[in-house]
Amino acid sequence: MLLQDKQSGSLVEVLDIEELIMPTKDSVPGQIQGGEEEQDPESYAKERLVFPSGESLPRCWVDPDYRNAKG
Repeated sequence: MLLQDKQSGSLVEVLDIEELIMPTKDSVPGQIQGGEEEQDPESYAKERLVFPSGESLPRCWVDPDYRNAKG
């Protein structure tokens, strides 16, 4: 799955979808998609990532208490 890094604007290929949708994980492994050479995997904080459309990640992916929170 491709997401966008809010800080750099670069596309990031998420390497572990399970970690992405698990709300108890604060970061996910991914690779920047730029240039011709494949980049080394890095850890990306979920708070830095958005969908390429600019839409935020679903709350149930980032907040372990999303069921108890009001609003």
